[in-house]
Amino acid sequence: MAWVYLLLAGVLEVSATTVYRYTDGMTRLWPTIWLIVLGFGSLYFLNRSIATVPIGTAYAVWTGIGAAGTAALGVMAFGEAVTPLRIAFLTGLVVCIVGLKFVSEH
Repeated sequence: MAWVYLLLAGVLEVSATTVYRYTDGMTRLWPTIWLIVLGFGSLYFLNRSIATVPIGTAYAVWTGIGAAGTAALGVMAFGEAVTPLRIAFLTGLVVCIVGLKFVSEH
């Protein structure tokens, strides 16, 4: 179950960083509230995951999901550039995240 919590924490992290772009420097109330709610939710599930997953692994996976997910969402939803090198590095990041799952002690 800890890995499900970690995946959920990563998804909430991607959601929080996406909402962040709509806060206008945290001057817009509802986007800012959503940013706080999603951010705390992400940290809550990260905390739940470290009951079983080693903290270094959990943090690496959490930030990796956040980085890769936010970059992928930027390409799909916001028209950010897609280059072969960007795809290669994001693929490498995802491979490393999956690799950490398989080599983690628990």
